[in-house]
Amino acid sequence: MTSPPLIKYICTVLMAMVPVVELRGAIPYGISAGIEPWLAFGLAVFGNILPAPLLIIYIRKIFAFLRTRIPLTDRFISWLEKRGAEKGELVKRYRFLGIVILVAIPLPGTGAWTGALVSALLDVRMKRSLPAILLGVIIAGLIVLLPAAHLFG
Repeated sequence: MTSPPLIKYICTVLMAMVPVVELRGAIPYGISAGIEPWLAFGLAVFGNILPAPLLIIYIRKIFAFLRTRIPLTDRFISWLEKRGAEKGELVKRYRFLGIVILVAIPLPGTGAWTGALVSALLDVRMKRSLPAILLGVIIAGLIVLLPAAHLFG
């Protein structure tokens, strides 16, 4: 039995919202599930960008809350902050273009989640970081779409 189209669309959006998986998994999933490649691309871009504003606004508060309430998370949060600072060097040097590049490379450790984390840690304003993250997501999506459409389409 095949899934109804709406379920496939929702799964593609939700998969794109998951850190690490993001577009890299959502676009191939959507296409292999029978969604038109450009629609899978659009759904994945939409899903991937959704968490970014919330992360930019709330990630520091979330980290502080977790450290206070669940001390065992401190080590993991410190690791995330260290990685964010390392990735932030690219952003510090190239600003807008740095965020775009950081998000556009479709490899683990990059993507919208990383771009939002770095933006938040470097106090990059939303009006500057969100357009850069969106552009990076679109570029990453296109990089993933081309081979995925060929392989799964």
